Amino acid sequence: MKYLKQLMIIMSVSFLAETIKYILPFPIPASIYGIAVMFLCLMTGIIKEEQIADVADYMIAIMPIFFIEPSVALMNSLGLVRGKVLQILLAAFLSTVAANLITAIVSSLIMKKGNKDE
Repeated sequence: MKYLKQLMIIMSVSFLAETIKYILPFPIPASIYGIAVMFLCLMTGIIKEEQIADVADYMIAIMPIFFIEPSVALMNSLGLVRGKVLQILLAAFLSTVAANLITAIVSSLIMKKGNKDE
């Protein structure tokens, strides 16, 4: 029953994100809204980490399964990709570096804010 309750909390946030995507006219995926809503709920204490921890850990553990289909699709489209490998690798590298830098900056700001509150 504990796992069902945790899953329902996560699914409720996902449903809310889908609703927000439907209402707002921006070209932003519902998953991004979901991340923002979950972040706000966790930061404000509306949802406690313990309320979703077990199911969230499980979902992270099985996440590689969700990359199988895109990988197979990429292999099936090898002819389209063949001439653009360098461009794709450069884009992947730059986006990874940018994501890591942004994550580091945001994490640093959040940690500094947390230290000020103590």
